[in-house]
Amino acid sequence: MSATLTKADFQSDQETRWCPGCGDYSILASIQGFMPELGIAPEKMVFVTGIGCAGRFAYYMNTYGMHAIHGRAPTIATGLAASRDDLSVWIVSGDGDALSIGANHLVHALRRNIPVKILLFNNRIYGLTKGQASPTSEFGKITKSTPTGSIDPPLDALSLALGAGATFVARAVDRDKQGLVEVLRAAAEHRGAAFVEVLQDCPVFNDGAFDHLTQKDPAAVNRIPLIDGVPIRFGVDHEMGVIRDDDGTLGVARVDEVGADRLIVHDPSCEDPSLAFALARLGVLGAGPLPLGVFRAVDAPAWGEGLVATLREAREQVTDADLDAMLHAGDTWRIS
Repeated sequence: MSATLTKADFQSDQETRWCPGCGDYSILASIQGFMPELGIAPEKMVFVTGIGCAGRFAYYMNTYGMHAIHGRAPTIATGLAASRDDLSVWIVSGDGDALSIGANHLVHALRRNIPVKILLFNNRIYGLTKGQASPTSEFGKITKSTPTGSIDPPLDALSLALGAGATFVARAVDRDKQGLVEVLRAAAEHRGAAFVEVLQDCPVFNDGAFDHLTQKDPAAVNRIPLIDGVPIRFGVDHEMGVIRDDDGTLGVARVDEVGADRLIVHDPSCEDPSLAFALARLGVLGAGPLPLGVFRAVDAPAWGEGLVATLREAREQVTDADLDAMLHAGDTWRIS
């Protein structure tokens, strides 16, 4: 780049329109502020979005973008990755879009390690369609579609991603700018599929769902930071820690009671995803201590490496006569 990029370079001229107080505003500001760090020109970036409140994200980024149909953002992004390896491709989706109708596409994008960055905004509700229960809504949640309470257990996004073999899995909170940017930075550096769950407030239909992680005093107690190579401690004075209980599961305990030597040391680069999975199952989204940061980051070949060059060479060798012969090969019909 001949000129230094700024946040303004990634802000479109469209009026940002979400409900007042929506967590999407915080996420958008953090991403627009972070993008200049990458040193990638806006015209070399693409944001593909699905359907939902998060789907508007593409309008507000001064990059290339596409508002795809419900749940299919990963398919569009896969096509881009296969044909344009010179682009930085990002997906923005919501918990309803990605984990309901789009779950199949999400799983296969992760298992294939498509070189895209997937941001899943999780507000645990269908916001755009006015407050129905989503796949991540808690058991017993009363909504317009579940007036007597949801009878479905919530789907855990991180566990799904890890089970699909994702090579990069992380979680952040909309109002924690520093933590969100740190996760985005790590995701951007990852060469394969990077999956980031961003817990996001919906002030109209699920307000306060993550107050225990965003309000100053409870956040100091409930955020469990995951730092590579460091024993997992948290709390106002780091008085709490994560240990492995006698039954093999992870739990939290006071460090002065169990001893610092019992603390789990975080290792996101471990090939075995067992620890990452156990951390993903530690705590619940709606209350109490919850791990935040990068759960897993392992190096593996990205899907389609070299595919763009192969396709380009193939196209250069095909003539119009070859295409015509292929289209008329086999059984054909003429309708008059």
